[in-house]
Amino acid sequence: MIAQQRQRIEHAMTEMIDDMDKSHLRKLQTNMHLCAAKCCQDMDSSLESVQRCVDRCSTPLTRAQNYVQHELGEFQGRLQRCIMQCNDDVKVKMPPNPSEDEVSKYTDQFERCAIKCVDKHVGLIPSMMKTMKAVLSKGPEGIPQV
Repeated sequence: MIAQQRQRIEHAMTEMIDDMDKSHLRKLQTNMHLCAAKCCQDMDSSLESVQRCVDRCSTPLTRAQNYVQHELGEFQGRLQRCIMQCNDDVKVKMPPNPSEDEVSKYTDQFERCAIKCVDKHVGLIPSMMKTMKAVLSKGPEGIPQV
């Protein structure tokens, strides 16, 4: 049961990351490479100058990737806290020497609670995506540094 929920959240996250890559990050990556190629074509500049130019080209993509990773990390942290709360709630209820029936009962309670956490967080993905896309659409200057 828990493995199914883990797969469910992983699938939803993979879809979200793929969508974000195709809708925003890949364009930034293309721009970075085109910009870096222009830097390298400048035969009059020093090695250091070309390297600074290439570094500047990568800044927008790096900033966007850091933002997306930060948001995903926050999301995963909230999901983990929710599941840990389920675990804590069950631990408090469980007697010192539980019988097999009690262990089964509390395991079931934990699983139902964890499924609710996954349901809730999978449901939050569309609004999180919308917010992240809105931020990324503002361009590199509109992306918060994290």
